[in-house]
Amino acid sequence: MRKFALAFVCATLCYILILSAASAVCPVCTIAIGAGLEGMRMMGVKDVITGIWAGGLTLSLIGWTANYMYAHGVRRKIWYVINFLIYIALLASVYFIPVGKPFVKWWENCMWGIDQFLLGSVVGALVFLLMELWYMRIKRNHGGHAMFPFQKVVMPFMGLLVATGIFWAMIRWLPKIGIVVC
Repeated sequence: MRKFALAFVCATLCYILILSAASAVCPVCTIAIGAGLEGMRMMGVKDVITGIWAGGLTLSLIGWTANYMYAHGVRRKIWYVINFLIYIALLASVYFIPVGKPFVKWWENCMWGIDQFLLGSVVGALVFLLMELWYMRIKRNHGGHAMFPFQKVVMPFMGLLVATGIFWAMIRWLPKIGIVVC
């Protein structure tokens, strides 16, 4: 079994290395968001903040896969819907991971009557989408070029960082002035 796992990992890495680059959502941005997500979970950060990054990562992966499918001749819309549903199902799977201590417990901790991880995921996906749309508009208005190097990476990442800061401030300071958020 161990040899099979090693062979599978090697084959997967070789396949990834020979793939052409996708341009819908850059791989560096996706990796940065994924690293931020795992790092926050390891440090015990609130689920709403982790959800922001999970939502951004999920939307990034949906766009990345859709671009790959388009580049390889997939034109039927049903496959794009299936792509979307698969990634949403993967995101929702954090509620059903069969371990001794569940990754996220459904409705254990809420914010404004909504599960924190779900709220964060929706906010993160919306912020990521808005930043991507804003980037495309800026690029269109500047003759097809970004205003500065790596703008395509910086904008979604900074959008998620700002959303994280806003929710962190709400969790930290609103209860101190008597406003219940959870």
